[in-house]
Amino acid sequence: MLNRTFATVAVLACAALPLQAQGKGGTEIELTGQVIDVSCHTTGVSGPSHKQCAQACAKAGVALAILGRDGNIYIPVSSKPGDAQNSRLMEFAEAKVTVKGIHRFANGLHTIEIRSVSAAS
Repeated sequence: MLNRTFATVAVLACAALPLQAQGKGGTEIELTGQVIDVSCHTTGVSGPSHKQCAQACAKAGVALAILGRDGNIYIPVSSKPGDAQNSRLMEFAEAKVTVKGIHRFANGLHTIEIRSVSAAS
């Protein structure tokens, strides 16, 4: 019985680690870049003429992200489980934006927890 209890606690602790880690660390940044449809962008399709396609893809669940001026792709995330971020970027598909939020870099992936987003001037 003690082994079963210990195993259950260990599994729950491991499952909670990603959620706990997501809420900690990071740096407050202001990022300017272009909102991209990740799928099409990786195949070389992007730009203002691609806006309607990017919005359709985003509605179907394809991730939108921000291609920063530094050449890095920033994936929008939330500290709340299951909180999709496409709706925050949809109107800006293939346009330039300025985003303020918390930047994290882990395992080769740049993420940004968006605090505010607006059209770049």
